[in-house]
Amino acid sequence: MKLMLDTNRYKDFCSSEASIISAIKKAEIVVFPFIVIAELKAGFACGTKAKKNEAVLSRFLNEKYVQTIYADKETVYHYAILYKQLREQGTPIPTNDLWIAALTIQHNMVLGSSDKHFKHIQQIFLI
Repeated sequence: MKLMLDTNRYKDFCSSEASIISAIKKAEIVVFPFIVIAELKAGFACGTKAKKNEAVLSRFLNEKYVQTIYADKETVYHYAILYKQLREQGTPIPTNDLWIAALTIQHNMVLGSSDKHFKHIQQIFLI
């Protein structure tokens, strides 16, 4: 399994939450979308433990089984299709999560997220 991690599930991992640790252990690869890194770093910048949190994130990102992924032209295509689909369904989601969804679909991955709005996207398998 290729596992895409959302910000909330990374936080669960850092809190030693058993279900996400198990999913990460089962994954052949763990993918971190650029937008999750941006969300985390923004949170670190506003918090009081920035150096500690940066160090933990850096160690995680340097693990052999972790990859960072960025948007490209194909991602933009998936983003637009999802935007239209969700708008027509009457179930729009936050912009950052739309990017995460587009990357998840583009690369045929399982999404680790506790955000309920991803359930409105039938193309995504959510854990």
